[in-house]
Amino acid sequence: MDNNFLNKLKETLHTRYVGVFIFLLVAFLVLFFVFPNLFSSVTSYPSQKAELGEKKKDIKKENKTLATNFPSLDKALYDKKMLEIANNPLPKPPTIKIVKDPKTGKETTVTVEPKPLPPTGWPVQALYPNAGAILPFKRIIAYYGNLYSTKMGVLGEYKEDVMLAKLQSEVDKWNTADPSTPVQPALHYIAVVAQGSAGKDGKYRARMPGTEIDKVLAIAEKIDAIVFLDIQVGFSTLQSEIPVFEKYLKMPQVHLGVDPEFSMKGTIRPGKVVGTLDAADINFTAEYLAKLVKENNLPPKVLIVHRYTQKMVTNYKLIKPLPEVQIVMHMDGWGGAAKKIGTYKNFIYPEPVQFAGFKLFYKNDLWDKGTVLMTPQELLKLSPQPLYIQYQ
Repeated sequence: MDNNFLNKLKETLHTRYVGVFIFLLVAFLVLFFVFPNLFSSVTSYPSQKAELGEKKKDIKKENKTLATNFPSLDKALYDKKMLEIANNPLPKPPTIKIVKDPKTGKETTVTVEPKPLPPTGWPVQALYPNAGAILPFKRIIAYYGNLYSTKMGVLGEYKEDVMLAKLQSEVDKWNTADPSTPVQPALHYIAVVAQGSAGKDGKYRARMPGTEIDKVLAIAEKIDAIVFLDIQVGFSTLQSEIPVFEKYLKMPQVHLGVDPEFSMKGTIRPGKVVGTLDAADINFTAEYLAKLVKENNLPPKVLIVHRYTQKMVTNYKLIKPLPEVQIVMHMDGWGGAAKKIGTYKNFIYPEPVQFAGFKLFYKNDLWDKGTVLMTPQELLKLSPQPLYIQYQ
């Protein structure tokens, strides 16, 4: 072979090698920057932040599942129970009358139908509740109080084990007295307490810290109880106080109570005169709760409204129960049986809203000599039968 041929062959091979080398180099660089993990000797793990994010998603998913895991509403049973708890008087039976014809003297037996009873307003005609409603299928038996005080109710008066044993005793009594309506135990915690002093903002109320609410939730969990957060606004408003507890009200087991007695509309501080709430205040509360129920796929909330005087609740006819919120007008006056029944008949029975409640005081109801605590059997004779019983 001549030298010219050999030189051309070398140049061709050199050019090809250079081209291949450049191609491989470019490919390597692309792989290095696009897939850096292929060239790393360190094992790669997801970041802690990413893991926490996934855990939060799982928890939210689990909570959503728990919140929506309730049976559909049995409307026929609902109607039946509502009629039963109305406990309306039975109509009088027809009477037999013998009528004598004055001309012939012939006697005829005539059946005389009694006059129809006037309507009582019970059961209340309202929209059916959403699935998972507690009332009227169960009766709520609640212990009331504040963990900081031994004088505001049994919830804070006794040590936890003693308190729970006493509550279970009441639950057993009610289950025996009315086995057709199983008991749902509850702890009713005063989360906003009306005060005799103004406080920093001049509102005459003190909000309890979340750590105390968490304690109540933990106690309730031990006995599968629901929890009520009670609001005594002082010179504040429900519109200002309720949103503070939104994270708790988003929980399926947490419900709400509002106390008109300590809702002050004038200048006199709480405890000196009885306060008041209007239907507009109660409707705001119900609508706020309904929004949380819808947004978080929760079963209906129960809203307790305390009452023992006429002026404590105004414009009751404008109060609107919602499918997401069941409203209980709760008679919480103290005294002997006759006084308490009178309060119930004067302020709960004639102004029906949806459901009724009744409060029993272990001490205040027994101040008068010879008085005893009312029994479940006595309360079941009331019209309507209360479905929320609170012990203080």
